[in-house]
Amino acid sequence: MISTELLEKKLQLLVEYLDELRPIAITMSSDDILQDNFKYHTAERVFQLVVDTMIDINIHIIKESIAAAPDDLQSTFSTLADHAILPRNFADKIAPTVGLRNRVVHRYESLQRKTFVELLKENFSDFEQYLSLIQEYIEKVKTKTAS
Repeated sequence: MISTELLEKKLQLLVEYLDELRPIAITMSSDDILQDNFKYHTAERVFQLVVDTMIDINIHIIKESIAAAPDDLQSTFSTLADHAILPRNFADKIAPTVGLRNRVVHRYESLQRKTFVELLKENFSDFEQYLSLIQEYIEKVKTKTAS
């Protein structure tokens, strides 16, 4: 059974992380971020926390209402799309953030700092859209549970 309380706690964390990341992603120039290691590493770490929290949310929803979680974390977004929790085009667009997160955290391959910053700035609004879509889903679950 889906725990709306758990999801709401995770969403609150996501809101806090987005509030921390927003000034970097939206208001600072790419050059300002790239020239300041503290800002750059802060962006990397908070980005990781954002993606990890989205994955936690996805896995909870999948395990409690759909089935076993997929083998790879990127597929959790498409699984939510398969069940009309996220729009398909949005799930396909945001899912690659898991791969970017892995590259940032594990340094699997060299990630150009400029590429990371550009992707973060270009796609920041996707995190806010995800937040909104999951909030809508929680409200539907609450309504269904109350009936």
